[in-house]
Amino acid sequence: MKALALFSGGLDSMLAMKLITSQGIEVKALNINIGFGSTSDKSEIMKKRAAMVGADFEMIDVKNSYLQEVLFNPQYGYGKHFNPCIDCHAFMFKTALSMLESEKASFVITGEVLGQRPMSQRNDAMAKVKKLALDEEDLILRPMCAKNLPLTKPEKEGWVDREKLEGISGRSRKRQLELAAQFGLEDFESPGGGCLLTLDSFAKKIRDFIQFDKDMQVNDAQLLKYGRHLRLPMGAKMIIGRNELENELLRNLKTPKYEVIGIGNLIGAYSLLSANANNQDIELALKIALTYTKCDINTNYELEFKNQKFITSAFEDKTQISKFFIS
Repeated sequence: MKALALFSGGLDSMLAMKLITSQGIEVKALNINIGFGSTSDKSEIMKKRAAMVGADFEMIDVKNSYLQEVLFNPQYGYGKHFNPCIDCHAFMFKTALSMLESEKASFVITGEVLGQRPMSQRNDAMAKVKKLALDEEDLILRPMCAKNLPLTKPEKEGWVDREKLEGISGRSRKRQLELAAQFGLEDFESPGGGCLLTLDSFAKKIRDFIQFDKDMQVNDAQLLKYGRHLRLPMGAKMIIGRNELENELLRNLKTPKYEVIGIGNLIGAYSLLSANANNQDIELALKIALTYTKCDINTNYELEFKNQKFITSAFEDKTQISKFFIS
């Protein structure tokens, strides 16, 4: 017997997998990567955590289909910000359910706890998720709160012993921490969601983007995760790296919508500007880019954009730039 698990890297999903592997069932942990999780690559950490509870691990890249099918047209709308939680959970379950045959698995598990999250982990929300995920055979099992929910096929068929599952509900973490101690689990992610779509600052970046460009592609969405984002007076978008790591990440996210601002031999941030920016925004962007370098504010410098040379100087004070930030 084998199960596929939706795995976020957090304690609840680790415990859910442990409850199933403890019954002699093989588990493969799937991290369904929609593109709006952590800003850093946690695949190795997740692989290690899955192994701690006896599960294999695989990251499933669904960023493109998530953008096309879910983010901008959720059937059940958004949460407080730009988070289509019900549709998102259903999409993840549907992805896992579609993999059952190829993985020779029989059912899907998740670390969800009834009542833990206000939008997606209510009884009615779970019913909506089930419907959207096309789980007609009752193959989705939630080991952490199973005793509070109707019987699923894995329980009815005797694949899983329901008595060895949990009946947790609400937002208290007491029982989870007891189980973690019981199973000897110490390395796990603290609760907090981790989804950028639930953050107001990130939601503002998405809304700003689609106001000026309705065609968001995968790399466009990934660019929103890094750097300072600015909207210039004539509509051009500018992105400025905040540190060496972000500079490198921005370099690797190629998209024809942006061009690099060349700063010559100066030490400073990696800056991108809309490829279709007009002269007014180009001149402002170059001045801003120069301000985020180690330069002399009393000196003019030659910068480059789209193979053209420009002479400019830096702002005396970065507060002059703050009005352009998307925040």
